[in-house]
Amino acid sequence: MQIIEGAGRWTAPAGAANDWVEHLRVPDLSVGTYCIPTGGLDDQSPHTEDEIYVVTAGRARIVTPDGAAEVGPGSVIFVPAGEEHRFEEVTEDLALLVVFGPAYGSRAPSLRDE
Repeated sequence: MQIIEGAGRWTAPAGAANDWVEHLRVPDLSVGTYCIPTGGLDDQSPHTEDEIYVVTAGRARIVTPDGAAEVGPGSVIFVPAGEEHRFEEVTEDLALLVVFGPAYGSRAPSLRDE
């Protein structure tokens, strides 16, 4: 067992547009916190791993090729590997607990991702 202190807690980005901190990494999953300030720009690219976001604070809109939805505290979002996604219209400082399966960056990109 391991208690992961601070996971999902808002942290103001220091000198960057957003803040990403990985808290735990094992071969089959990783856990981190992603923070985007009010009015901030989410500049991430699709990942090679499946991903779950749990909104712990703030409000925004998530946009994918299949649609868009308003999200806030308690929202849980599944994004399959390779799917374009972005948080837009961040109206309150956004804190996201992020779970990747397998661990973030552990899958090599396919030829179609390059």
